[in-house]
Amino acid sequence: MSASLIAGLRAALPSATIWDASDLATRDPGFDARNFGASALVRPRDVEGVAALMRFCAERGVSLVAQGGRTGLAGGAATSQGQIICDLGGLAQIEEIDPFARVAIVQAGLTLGALQEAAAAHGLDPGIDLAARGSATIGGMVSTNAGGIMAFRNGTMRHRVLGLEAVLPDGRVFSDLTRVLKTSAGYDLKHLFIGAEGTLGVVTRVAVRLDPVAGASATALVGVPDAASAQRIVRHFLGSTSARLTAAEILWRNFASLMQRALGYAPGQLPLDAPCLLVLGLGADSIEAARAALEDGLAAIWEEAGIMDGLVASSEAQAAQMWRLREETEHIERAHPIAPSFDVSVPCGALDAYVARIEAGLKRIDAAYAPYVYGHLADGNLHISINCPGPLAHDRHAAIEDVLYEGLREAGGSFSAEHGVGLEKRDAYERHADPVKRDLAKAIKEMIDPGHVMNPGKVVG
Repeated sequence: MSASLIAGLRAALPSATIWDASDLATRDPGFDARNFGASALVRPRDVEGVAALMRFCAERGVSLVAQGGRTGLAGGAATSQGQIICDLGGLAQIEEIDPFARVAIVQAGLTLGALQEAAAAHGLDPGIDLAARGSATIGGMVSTNAGGIMAFRNGTMRHRVLGLEAVLPDGRVFSDLTRVLKTSAGYDLKHLFIGAEGTLGVVTRVAVRLDPVAGASATALVGVPDAASAQRIVRHFLGSTSARLTAAEILWRNFASLMQRALGYAPGQLPLDAPCLLVLGLGADSIEAARAALEDGLAAIWEEAGIMDGLVASSEAQAAQMWRLREETEHIERAHPIAPSFDVSVPCGALDAYVARIEAGLKRIDAAYAPYVYGHLADGNLHISINCPGPLAHDRHAAIEDVLYEGLREAGGSFSAEHGVGLEKRDAYERHADPVKRDLAKAIKEMIDPGHVMNPGKVVG
């Protein structure tokens, strides 16, 4: 990108923060080192600035990649020379929280953690939670249709968004900040931008549904023989009238063992010696009520579910120990740098059979493969990492994908559950997504972004 083009950017957006490639080289790109491969980063201060940037890029045929917290795991925010980053960090305000209507109007660069904190002051919550809550932005979560640990109860980001505003590739502003649940007024076009990973436009403002939150929560760690046993426990608590199930995370033994070693947990410190572990969260009016509901519920279902061991956290510190087992997944990367990682949705009744099938299939590729498997039990979203360093050769990576994705679409699952397609799953998208769906997606892309300036190479190619 020429110096004159950078100068043009500064002239067109005098109030924006602009970094050139030399500035980017000195800064942290986030999870993916490719995030700062662009020739420039622009941080507009408002939607008018985003629109001006879009017009600038459209007039010159320069491609643009929107970025939020840069915590994406599928390469959706990766950039290369000649591209411009639209950084949404300058649009990070909560414009309104209406506690009666239970709606928040927020800018796209706001972090999930900031929205959670502000909503909590009104006894409310956005109904979605991620381990990256401190950095993941609302705009990024919309663009990847993020899920998280409460999706089984509250849905994914698609179900939390009432309306949104987005800037189109030609600089026009699509404004549909609907803040009511019921609207039957033709095509609901906001859904084009949810999960599109910035390939159709840049989301700038969002109307988010909020839900009442329980006054307190309790956590338990339960050892079970398999996922079917864990699901019996989940069904039992979903039927509870005294407390609300807020989380049900499953960890298979290989992953739990890695985390136990990495975190330095001593044998006997937690009930970790089981084929599967279940981390349960339960909400109630008080911590005493939540703990009592967990203890009574586990006792009632203990024999029927075949529970092997279990512990209800007696303090916040002990609960944090349990959650560290699930959330500090960066220890996989420390043990296996750039470990190949995958994110699938499996129909809940097929989890045990699926895990047994992929373990056998991976060993046919390499006898040393013993995947780390963990995820969101109640909605069937599993995260899978291979116990080897990456990146792998293309053919080896494709062979692993074919094992993991075989039959998923036909069974009603998905090869990408909550991390998006980005660059990492482009080949899988072509091999495993429905061909008619791919054709329709390309047609929509051509209509809205005929110049292919928006995040090129991602999702639809």
